[in-house]
Formats: sequence, C-alpha cells, structure tokens
Amino acid sequence: MSKVKLSKRLEVVASCVGSGGTVADIGCDHGFTSIYLTENKMAKCGIAMDINKGPLEKAKIHIEQAGLKDTIETRLSNGLDKLEIGEADTILISGMGGALITEILTKEKDKTLSAKELVLSPQSEIYLVRKCLHELGFFIQCEKMVFDMGKYYVVIRALRKDVSVKSELGLEKCSEVSDAEMYDEADYVYGRYLIENKDKVFCEFLEKERKRMERVIDALKRNGMSETEIGKQKISSEYNLLRQTLLRMH
Repeated sequence: MSKVKLSKRLEVVASCVGSGGTVADIGCDHGFTSIYLTENKMAKCGIAMDINKGPLEKAKIHIEQAGLKDTIETRLSNGLDKLEIGEADTILISGMGGALITEILTKEKDKTLSAKELVLSPQSEIYLVRKCLHELGFFIQCEKMVFDMGKYYVVIRALRKDVSVKSELGLEKCSEVSDAEMYDEADYVYGRYLIENKDKVFCEFLEKERKRMERVIDALKRNGMSETEIGKQKISSEYNLLRQTLLRMH
C-alpha cells in the first residue's frame, strides 16, 4: 500500500518532529499523522490518542491498513490522561484552540515535562501557548507558518531547557535560546522566531492583517468616530503592535 498523504498543514507539523522516538499524537483524529511519521522513519513508534471513540476507531482501521498495528497504539483519552510519565519523547497537538492546548499541557505537568519536545499547532490564541511554554520551562526552538485551505497556521517546536539544541532535523536556522523575560508583547502575539527569521508566509500574513486592520479603522472614521475614540478601540492597539512588528522586520 502507498504511504499516507497529509495536508500541507500536517506535513509542516510532521516536519517539526525531531526526537525520532515515541510520538504521542493528542487529538489524533483519524491517525494519519502518526502513520506518516512512522512510515517515513521520523518516529520509532506512536501513541494515537483521542477523546472521541468514532475518530479513534477510524484511526485503528487506518493503522491496521498501513500494517502498523504493532508500532502505533491507540488510546481513548482526554488530553494526556492515558499517557504515562516518560512514555513519549514528543507530544504533538494540532488542530485545537490555544486555550485548550494550554489546559492540556498544564493539567498534568509531570507528563508534559517528561517529554523532550512539544510540537504544537494552535488554531487560535497562539500567544497563550507561547506564554505557557515559557511558564512550563520550555524554549521555542523554531516556528513555521503555513497557508493551507485558505487559512494561516503556525507550528511551534519547543524543547525542554535541559535538552540539547542539536537536532537531526533539516530545519532552517534556529534562533538563539531566549528566556521568557526577554520576550515582549509582539514576540508572544506574533512569534519571535517568525519575526527574526522573516518567514515568507508570515510576511504575507502580516501584510494581509495590516490591510484588514486599516479597512476597519477607515470604516470607523467614515462612521464619524474621532481619532481619540478610535484610539480607545482594541483594533487601534492591535494595529500599533502590528506596525511595530513590521518595523522590526525592515
């Protein structure tokens, strides 16, 4: 049987896995990422976990069809509940909101901290995830942004601070390890790694965001709102932060 195909987004997620060991895919859906990682020798074995029985049953079928039932285990689990401490080298979570990912990582800290790396792709509130990583004692080694199916996605690879930065990954240059106190608001909202490395897709995203915010501000002006009143709006502070970020990249 031919190897499983992933979406553009999930290919980027998989490319950030660098431990080469056991990968716990939390919220595995149909199990395709675990299969892809194992088939391509990017993981020694996998633990595909999901809170819903339906997707997990489909994952089991796909794993069996790929001939990997002895390599990838499936578990019905709410977050990390059914994962043992030290069992996974990599914890992978994608396709969830940032608040939920943060909740999963902090609910059972001992399990999270026992992993060498975290590969995370939050669909919202990414700043919460970045702050959570620092609070847990991880550093963000790299980030990637991908445009897939009309949406922009960020993928974060974080390592525990006592894990060597040396990686077998073929990733682009990694920025220096930065302590939490060195991050400012823009670093948390937009991502220091993306800003410093001027990620191409990220630049496209920022430009679209700039135009979107300017349209909103122009609409407020047309509706008779004064500059002072606009300055008190959330969109104004967001626009100022965006402009500061753009200046850093030039």
